[in-house]
Amino acid sequence: MIRAGVAVLACLGLATSCSAVTTSSPSPAVSVTAARVRLVPIATLAEPLALTVRSGDPALYVAEKSGRVIAIRDGEVDATPVLDLSNDVSLGGEQGLLGIAFSPDGAFLYVNYTDVAGDTRVEEFVMRAGRADVPSRREVLTVHQPYSNHNGGNLVFGPDGYLYIGLGDGGNGGDPHGNGQSLSTLLGKMLRIDPRPSGEDPYGIPPDNPFVDTPGARPEIWAYGLRNPWRYSFDRATGDLWIGDVGQFEWEEVDMQPASSTGGENYGWNVREGAHPFAEGDLPPDAVDPVYDYSHRDGGCVVTGGYVYRGEAIPSLVGAYLFADFCVGALETLRIRDGVAEHAALGPRVQAIGAFGQDGRGELYAVSLNGEVYRLEAR
Repeated sequence: MIRAGVAVLACLGLATSCSAVTTSSPSPAVSVTAARVRLVPIATLAEPLALTVRSGDPALYVAEKSGRVIAIRDGEVDATPVLDLSNDVSLGGEQGLLGIAFSPDGAFLYVNYTDVAGDTRVEEFVMRAGRADVPSRREVLTVHQPYSNHNGGNLVFGPDGYLYIGLGDGGNGGDPHGNGQSLSTLLGKMLRIDPRPSGEDPYGIPPDNPFVDTPGARPEIWAYGLRNPWRYSFDRATGDLWIGDVGQFEWEEVDMQPASSTGGENYGWNVREGAHPFAEGDLPPDAVDPVYDYSHRDGGCVVTGGYVYRGEAIPSLVGAYLFADFCVGALETLRIRDGVAEHAALGPRVQAIGAFGQDGRGELYAVSLNGEVYRLEAR
C-alpha cells in the first residue's frame, strides 16, 4: 500500500471512468458536489493505520503500524495499549500491524499483521475489560508472503457475520507468479471465512463460498483478480462491498460488489490494471469493471478506500462513498446515479492518508500515517 518517501502533491484532477453498475438501494437526490466538510483533530498517535469500533463500546480503537492497538476513550488517548505486538511485527515499508476488527458481538479482537519473517498472520484475542487477553491468543490464518509488499491487511466483518480478509498478490512488480488469476492461492484475493474453530481446523469455510466445490481452488476465496485491496468496507445500509484496489504504475481503481452478489467476481488483475490492459493475454470473459478509476498522470499513487457515509452530521454526503489517494490526500466522493459514477472533491486533504474509519453512529474518520486522527464534520 504505502510507498516510502512520497510527498503530498497538488490537487488531483481525477479522470472518471464510468461503467454500468447496480446498487442495492437508490442514492439520495443530493449531488456530491454540494457537500462541504471539515477535519476535526481528535488524537495524535504513532503511525496509525486502521480505526474500528466494538459493539456496545463507545471507544475508538486504532492500530499503529508498529504493532500496538490504542483506544481513544471519551476523547482521550488511553495510555495503556489494548494490545502490544511490537516484538512480533516486521516494519518494512508496507509491513506492520495492518488491520484490526472486532467480532460482531465484541467478544474477540482480530488482528492482521506481517510477522518477523514477513508473512501474513491473522490472530484472535479474547476481549476482557476493554483489553485483549494475551494468554487467549490464537492463530487463525498464516499466509506466506513471497515479497515484502502487497500484503493487503484489512479485516472486516460483513453483514453476514463472516470475516473478510483482503490479500494482495504477494508483491514485486506485475504479479510475476500470476497469483491474481490463480484460484490455487490465497494471494490476490478477497477471502471469506468463519474465524472460529471448526472441528480440528482453526477456522470454518462458509458453505456458500463460490469455489467450495471447484477442484483445485481454495475454498476460502470470495473474489479474485485483485492486486492489493488495501482498504474496503460494507455499506451499513445496503450491504454493498466497496474495494479500493491499489494499482501498479498508472491506474488506481474502486470496485463495488452489490449485496446481492454470491461471490466469485474476477476483478481482472494482472491482465488489466483498472479498466485498462496490463499484461499480455485475453481479458477474462467474466472480468468485472471497476466503478471508478483514475490515472497516476494526475498525481495519484495509491488509492485508500473508505466508506459509504450513513451518519447524520453531514446530510449532503448520505449515500456517497468517500475515498482518497495516499499521495494527494484530497478527500473524494462517488455516488452511483443511474448506473454512472458521479465524482467530486470535498476540499480537505489528509497527508499520507492510510485509512478511514466509521463509528457506531455512522460518522467517519480519516487516519494519517503521519499521526493525526480526524473526525469529519459538516462545514
